[in-house]
Amino acid sequence: MSNEKPASSVLTQETIQPSTSTQANAPTQAGSNRRSFLKRTIIAGAAATAGAGILARGVPAFAQTAETSSITSGDIALLRFAAAAELIEADLWQQYSELGGLTPGQLPVETAPFKPMNTYQAAFMNLDSDGPQYITSNSIDETSHAQFLNAFLLSVGAEPVDFDAFRTLPSSQAKGAQQIGRLTNIMNLTVDTSWFTRYRSAQNPDLGATFPQAIDLVNVPAIPRNNDDFAPKDHVQAIANTAAFHFGMIEQTGTSLYAVLAQKATNAEVLKILLSIGGDEIMHFLEWVDFSGNGVQPPIAPLTDPTNGLTFPNFDVTVNPALQTNLIFGVPTEFISPKLPLCSIIRPTNPKGFAIGVVNALTNSGHFIGQSPAFLKAFTLIAKQADAAKRAF
Repeated sequence: MSNEKPASSVLTQETIQPSTSTQANAPTQAGSNRRSFLKRTIIAGAAATAGAGILARGVPAFAQTAETSSITSGDIALLRFAAAAELIEADLWQQYSELGGLTPGQLPVETAPFKPMNTYQAAFMNLDSDGPQYITSNSIDETSHAQFLNAFLLSVGAEPVDFDAFRTLPSSQAKGAQQIGRLTNIMNLTVDTSWFTRYRSAQNPDLGATFPQAIDLVNVPAIPRNNDDFAPKDHVQAIANTAAFHFGMIEQTGTSLYAVLAQKATNAEVLKILLSIGGDEIMHFLEWVDFSGNGVQPPIAPLTDPTNGLTFPNFDVTVNPALQTNLIFGVPTEFISPKLPLCSIIRPTNPKGFAIGVVNALTNSGHFIGQSPAFLKAFTLIAKQADAAKRAF
């Protein structure tokens, strides 16, 4: 597909300008008034610690409806963890979009009056000619998820998730990056690439299987840290390849997350929200499976970063089914019981300890390097509340 689209038809970060403020994320002035009303009448009596504003039941801001009257404290806990995860996703995807996404009038050549693409964007186009557009679209999607979930929480009388106080991490110094506080660090990542081999295996992590790393990505940048990272060519391509595997890691986590949370939901409308947003995460994941595979096959691979020796081998020469590069869909795997026929599914979907597992995985991958203990405490509390949620009848 051609990347040269008219500016009016290109969905960009400028098309939808997200606000990082939870207050600003309320969709309308009425939403802001609702929040003030709730804080005066309901939330003022709730626990004041970060992440503890869950009411005994989801009392609506205004009149209850049949859809919202049965929302439980467990449902609220599930939505709050989803909102927390989406705020974190939106933060890291915004960083990718600023440097690697598509903006109106950009072309990969210096053609006045258009702005040229930087070499990071060009490296993504090597993986897929529409790569920058997909990155921007993914960023917009995650921002919409976070805004919707917080707005819905407000609408049913529950405390939204507000991480604004923790937007303290430094931005990239590369040209194009906004100089604002961030929640996440994607300049020192240790990327778990076992998702790549897991989705090519007939074994299921829910039944105890473990999987090798497809490629070792330890303490490496996924965005240019400064203008020096825009060259040499193989260096910036290695950064883009790292990002591609990180995209898959993040979106397969989101894919499993919503499948897990949905199993715990009591209220039908909450279930609808979780299944609907989860479906969008699946669409993201499928694109990044293909994207990452393109970085480990010709003509890009084999590739070695001349600045640090990081190598992306040509997986095609291995003739290893666990490293097959042209698979998008997960192969059939064990499900429910090894005695049953293999079935192609999302994996993992075991709810036990999943939310706190997400916190630990993001922490161990370096996303929160430089973050305060207070942030990790707040995120952990929200995760524990989601793990404790149980479906009621």
